[in-house]
Amino acid sequence: MPSSTRHPLSPFVLVTGGAGFIGSHLVERLLDDGKSVVVIDDLSTGSRDNLRAVAQHKNFRFIQSKISAYAELPELAEAAEFIYHLAATVGVELVVKSALHVLEASFSETQMLLRAAAKHSTPLLLTSTSEVYGKSAKPEFGEDDDLLIGPPGQSRWSYACSKLTDEFLALAYAREKNLPVIIARLFNTVGPRQTGRYGMVLPRFIAAAKAGEPLKVFGDGAQSRCFGLVHDVVEALVRLQHSEAARGEIFNIGGTEEISIGELAKLVVDTLGSQSTIERVPYDQAYPAAPLGGGVTGAPGFDDMRRRKPRVDKLESAVNFKPQTPLREIIRLTAGAKLLKG
Repeated sequence: MPSSTRHPLSPFVLVTGGAGFIGSHLVERLLDDGKSVVVIDDLSTGSRDNLRAVAQHKNFRFIQSKISAYAELPELAEAAEFIYHLAATVGVELVVKSALHVLEASFSETQMLLRAAAKHSTPLLLTSTSEVYGKSAKPEFGEDDDLLIGPPGQSRWSYACSKLTDEFLALAYAREKNLPVIIARLFNTVGPRQTGRYGMVLPRFIAAAKAGEPLKVFGDGAQSRCFGLVHDVVEALVRLQHSEAARGEIFNIGGTEEISIGELAKLVVDTLGSQSTIERVPYDQAYPAAPLGGGVTGAPGFDDMRRRKPRVDKLESAVNFKPQTPLREIIRLTAGAKLLKG
């Protein structure tokens, strides 16, 4: 596809990782808004099933490929009116077990996409993660807070570091290449089509409760989190796309209703009318130490945070919206979908 040739769907929105949980909901929303959409996804964690409802849509095209392996990426980025970069490793469990893949894939894929977008200043939204706040003990996290990342011996921090590197890289392109960039730090996003296969806590709890199996709570269960419904998160992403003032900025996106993981398990059981019990599993059993070679065993692969609550006043100020679907309703909506047990 030479650069002088218009893409058959032009103008279109490019979504990397569009076959994933969040990406597929975003694709549906964009098509509903009358946009043409091109998805590029290697299906390493995403699934074509997530896009079944739009597979035959006249304004939709799917490309199965890694970003770095797609030879026509520069032409694709040139023809796009906007790029959402959602392609990333997902889930704590997968991150802990595949730190090398996380580090290598995240930087190289993001770098190639930013380079392609910068050639023609195609606006780009990079999805990052609340993991970048690290081990900070603050009761709420704001976008300008200092970040406290854990030691490299704890493999879970590889994801935080990889996404933080992506953020630095994107902002460097914004400053030095005049690339219009928006960074969205997503907190726990949940909803229909999410699977517990990679350790996501809420779908894991729901799948167990629906099957009448024990809900396994790691650690003491007192660690707390906030959960945002995927439809609310997509609404925020779309509004950020259309906000000129958002470019060059970082935004938290997530719910603000805080709950401990132990209480979340009880709420799932209660909301679904389940007879399941709740079991506590020590972290060293859930995430055993990985061997380092030569008979040496490393430190346990997991280091949890006690709280993780976002401040979303900056998001609300920029786009007049913040995620606020009640958690009990989020559980009902998530449980209404077909959940995969993994």
